[in-house]
Amino acid sequence: MKKVMTISALLGMSLAYAGSNYNVTLYGPTSVNGSQLQAGDVKVQLQGDKAILKQGKTSIEAPVHVETKPNKFVSTSVDTNEGKLREIRIGGTATILVFGSSDKVAATEGSK
Repeated sequence: MKKVMTISALLGMSLAYAGSNYNVTLYGPTSVNGSQLQAGDVKVQLQGDKAILKQGKTSIEAPVHVETKPNKFVSTSVDTNEGKLREIRIGGTATILVFGSSDKVAATEGSK
């Protein structure tokens, strides 16, 4: 019985970890938390209220708020404003990653 519970717990942890890594494509230069990413593929890893974006040797840590919408997104999309990353909508899920400080995120939520 303990063995089954241990295996179930490990499987659950591995699925949760796998769900926190995403690949997105940027179609132009994009600023994240004061640092610049170039057009191309970016790996996004969630760690609590922070996201780590990796592109080649560049690694950027940024505050993020995870939202869940009622419907799944058909494809992944990136929302920018004046070249600054605002949101990533993860295709095949109902997840939105909202970038910025918690104050900016609260202001964005209040205006919707």
